[in-house]
Amino acid sequence: MVWAPARLTVLAGPSGVGKGAVAALLAERHPKVYLSVSATTRPPRPGEVEGENYFFVTRPVFEAAARAGELLEWAEYNGNLYGTPRPAVEDALGAGRPALLEIDLAGARQVRQTMPGALQVFLMPPTWAELERRLIGRGTEGPAERLRRLATAEREVQARGEFDFVLTNDDLGETVGRLAVIMGLN
Repeated sequence: MVWAPARLTVLAGPSGVGKGAVAALLAERHPKVYLSVSATTRPPRPGEVEGENYFFVTRPVFEAAARAGELLEWAEYNGNLYGTPRPAVEDALGAGRPALLEIDLAGARQVRQTMPGALQVFLMPPTWAELERRLIGRGTEGPAERLRRLATAEREVQARGEFDFVLTNDDLGETVGRLAVIMGLN
């Protein structure tokens, strides 16, 4: 199968796999790529910046945006809502910029329905032990939350066959290079 460069790319994978690091380095190496900023109802973690890491909104504001069709995709994850604001992505694509969405499995499935031409890439950890190490190393979740995320990760990994490409994030620089090739950026 021959792939034409996709203007919209979805990057999904389990929590702790490194989606954020991959997306950030890709955007640094390829500044023309629009890196979507998601909206969420969860509170900011230490060091997160409004409008840079997420748009932090209340549940009523988020729900109103979803009802109005202003979100390209959205899902509830561990009690919080996450979604991709549609206007910013459409503006970037309209300006001819490739766009990258860093989202979860449920969001990727929604994008597959709403924008079937999007390229879908699943990011895998090199090993299960490494995924656990990364989640612990982040220090952003307690033991119970880590167990929930690992259980969710197990279900997400089983869905990797739904994606156009599967990348193993064993070396950040190499993973970003492979993603750039898949996106037609090199």
